[in-house]
Amino acid sequence: MDLKKLTLMPHGLEVLLPEGSPLTDLENQTSQRVIPFGCQSGACGACVIEVLDGFDSLGDMDGDEVDFLEDLGRTDKQYRLACQSRLMSAATIRIAEEE
Repeated sequence: MDLKKLTLMPHGLEVLLPEGSPLTDLENQTSQRVIPFGCQSGACGACVIEVLDGFDSLGDMDGDEVDFLEDLGRTDKQYRLACQSRLMSAATIRIAEEE
């Protein structure tokens, strides 16, 4: 099993997840609830993250995720839905501030 590092700022929390894991698996690696989750299907927007480093490390975005982020006003490329992102290599993220 190939493990990849996910760093969550500003906490500086680092976890190792198996390659291809959804970011929601972060919750299984720490006792802290660090990313807010609601539906886990890309429909509520509770888990919007800002990718500080490694945007391409989170797998491809599908059209539904792109459209939903646009609906939320998150049109800059650095935003993703954590529940729709899969860790393919090292990345650094933070919870997006509310707009």
